[in-house]
Amino acid sequence: MSIRQPDQAALAEAAVALEAGRLVAFPTETVYGLGADAENPAAIAAIYAAKGRPSNHPVIVHLAPGADIGRWAREIPDAANKLIAAFWPGPLTLILKRAANVPAAVAGGQDSVGLRCPSHPVAQALLKAFRHGEGGLAAPSANRFGHVSPTTAQHVQDEFGAGPDSPLAMVLDGGASQVGIESTIVDLSRMDSHGPALLRPGQITAEQIAAVIGQWPGLGGTDAPRVSGALASHYAPRTPVVLVEGAALPALLDGLAAAGRRAAMILAGTGAAATPARSAVALPSEPDGYAQGLYAALRSMDNVGADVILVQRPPQDIAWLGINDRLRRAAHGSENTLNALGL
Repeated sequence: MSIRQPDQAALAEAAVALEAGRLVAFPTETVYGLGADAENPAAIAAIYAAKGRPSNHPVIVHLAPGADIGRWAREIPDAANKLIAAFWPGPLTLILKRAANVPAAVAGGQDSVGLRCPSHPVAQALLKAFRHGEGGLAAPSANRFGHVSPTTAQHVQDEFGAGPDSPLAMVLDGGASQVGIESTIVDLSRMDSHGPALLRPGQITAEQIAAVIGQWPGLGGTDAPRVSGALASHYAPRTPVVLVEGAALPALLDGLAAAGRRAAMILAGTGAAATPARSAVALPSEPDGYAQGLYAALRSMDNVGADVILVQRPPQDIAWLGINDRLRRAAHGSENTLNALGL
């Protein structure tokens, strides 16, 4: 497996590899995706095997601009057409009733399917090269299941290796992902009984969705379709993550130092400085910039040998909903970390 610049030759080679049932990682505006032919059950199975992903956990199908949605969904409500017109290409996934010809494996065995049209130019070029733009690529994030999603080609190689034993044919390098967190997911498969539902927050907010379809999306509920990134623990580095109010950081850092523990920190804007006993990354204080750098910061702080990653809790307003969702899942299960470190 190699990292390739997305020139015409590499794109053509990637399309051939995908048609042969192999896996190709490619950039999207959200994160890097691990792509396979969405109509090939064996290729979809290869995604699950490479990631160590449970087979009942669905993946999202990526489509070229102008693709025939009716090939993938048997019901397309008016709300879907409005959202497609407003936000595609872009970081929005729609859950619709799955067409009969679409393999159940891509949907984790469910009667629904997640569809998205990415805006990244490399993703679009690959989708246009693959089966002349008429195919679809099943593409969850290109990382081991539950780990931090990749936002650079190097992150993908770090996950899957560069040698002949890598499950990937290649990684197309499109630079750092611009959005940095996964797409917003809206369920439109139960419009008659439940209306629209926000199943995963992202850069596109519930307020923006409501402005387009004239209806505020509800919550999914226990009977909602399973979707990517909805498990309680997800997007998690190896090092425990603890969310901390900014005002509590100085005393907590003093306590960790006194206990002989090393801390890594992710801050919003300015904050505590890095020292020999702690490492720090300062992310922008506005949500788009913070989201773009979040996963790279988690990966970086995961590699400094710290006992804990302290994340200064971001604002809680609606613009930060997707970020707080990812951080909550990254920190899941770390509630007793500070006690275990002697604090």
